Amino acid sequence: MTTATSSPARRRSDWFKENRNRFATLAILVFLLLAALSGVEREDWFSTIMQGLSVGAITFLVASGLSLIFGLMDVLNLAHGELFMLGAYVGWTVYTRFDTVVDILVPLLILSAPFTLLPLWRSLAAAIGSNPLRRRWAGLGLLAAGATTTFVSVTRFPLVIWDPGNFAMSPSNFSVQIDLGTLAPLPPDTFGWPAAIAVLATLAGGSLLALGFNVLRAQVDERSIVTRRHLLGFGSLIIAATVLLAVKEPLNEWVFGLSTTWRFFLAMVVSVAVGSAAGALIEVALIRPLYDRPIYQLMVTLGVGFILIELVREVWGRPEFTMSRPAAFNGTGPGCPGEGLGGFFSGCSTLEAFGSRLRVYNEGFVILAGIVVLIGVTLLLKRTRIGMIIRAGVQDPEMVEALGINVRRVFTLVFALGSGLAAFGGVLAAPSIGLGTGMGAVFLLSAIVALAIGGLTSFPGAAAGAVLVGLLQQIIIRYGQSGINLPFLDEPFKPSPTLVPAAAILLMIVVLLVLPAGLFGRTER
Repeated sequence: MTTATSSPARRRSDWFKENRNRFATLAILVFLLLAALSGVEREDWFSTIMQGLSVGAITFLVASGLSLIFGLMDVLNLAHGELFMLGAYVGWTVYTRFDTVVDILVPLLILSAPFTLLPLWRSLAAAIGSNPLRRRWAGLGLLAAGATTTFVSVTRFPLVIWDPGNFAMSPSNFSVQIDLGTLAPLPPDTFGWPAAIAVLATLAGGSLLALGFNVLRAQVDERSIVTRRHLLGFGSLIIAATVLLAVKEPLNEWVFGLSTTWRFFLAMVVSVAVGSAAGALIEVALIRPLYDRPIYQLMVTLGVGFILIELVREVWGRPEFTMSRPAAFNGTGPGCPGEGLGGFFSGCSTLEAFGSRLRVYNEGFVILAGIVVLIGVTLLLKRTRIGMIIRAGVQDPEMVEALGINVRRVFTLVFALGSGLAAFGGVLAAPSIGLGTGMGAVFLLSAIVALAIGGLTSFPGAAAGAVLVGLLQQIIIRYGQSGINLPFLDEPFKPSPTLVPAAAILLMIVVLLVLPAGLFGRTER
């Protein structure tokens, strides 16, 4: 009886002993942050905190995806920052040049149609035989032929595109036009070939690619036939492309007539979809064959990152440019700036609260979006069946597979989810920090530091680490403007901008020396 009543107290005591270093570290970090904020001018402390939370929210969106992928798959995706960058550029395109999105979507739908006929390609791939060398060369040849045919045929479709080398047709000029309210759809182009030939050539390219991928797959002893469901999928994509081609001009006019607020929400949806699709493709095509070779995974994801950077430079150009804020967060005139915390809902671009001037988008909407994602993903992990499978997979993937759950499909889902979160962070950050091919590397470094501080496999740890990194960076930036009075120095010491990432890395080193698993990480794997 005595043992039964004392066990809970003993467990609580053991729990406090195990976590006392964690509590002490957290208390010291909070004390140091408050001490640092006490040296900030009274009218600046609130804006410093809100700007730190804003940077932390964007960092969290990158770090959260990394945490999910690393926690379940033990894969450190070094292309995660470039997926963040890709989300920003795709979001800008939907927001600013929606006519381009419609034009490219038509050949993409046609190109993807042959992939719905999977049993047909498996049967044809089986006819090539089982010799691995023969299948490899045949598969590579089919992929090369498919890629060439696809590139030639798609460029014959009427594509409205910009020209980074011509200022009048450059992304920078389009960003200025949307700010001035003068942006309009570009004149439609015409087919370079007869439309039927361009469509058939694109279908042929997609068929060669689908067959090539199936030839490269390990031969599976699986017999299936093309069913009505497969044919419906094929037909639906072709019909969707045809309808889109027919209505694209009125559709463009309607979208360009929408408020920039609605176009921004549309941009967020498309960016997340593209980021998720890119993540799923990377996992299936590049990561899955390398699960037992982690060094190669790092090299492959690093290479993918470089490819994405060059792709963005080729399509959007090298110069950096801006993305205007949506109308709901860009109001000016009478009644602006807003007053107090209610000013976040005033429609003004700025507000004044506690003596500080805040930007509604940066310090309001971005933070709110980060909180919503934190709550949403937490509920997904804690309250849904797929979340339970993901958490179980993090703990013991072999056990999950033994229960008959397709772990590989879960891996693909998690990789897509993490990549989608990174793309969401990119489109969310674009109106705040602008667009440039270096933005992914900056936030990837901050995200890795935040993960190390919070715990590599801990989703709440990713949030805590991101907030700490964001606050620390903004405090350093603030002291870079006002200076720090130090003993034995006649003038205040002003930290240079290069100390901002260095300070975050120093914090990471200190935390890891005290808590090798981070603030919320597991002590053993």
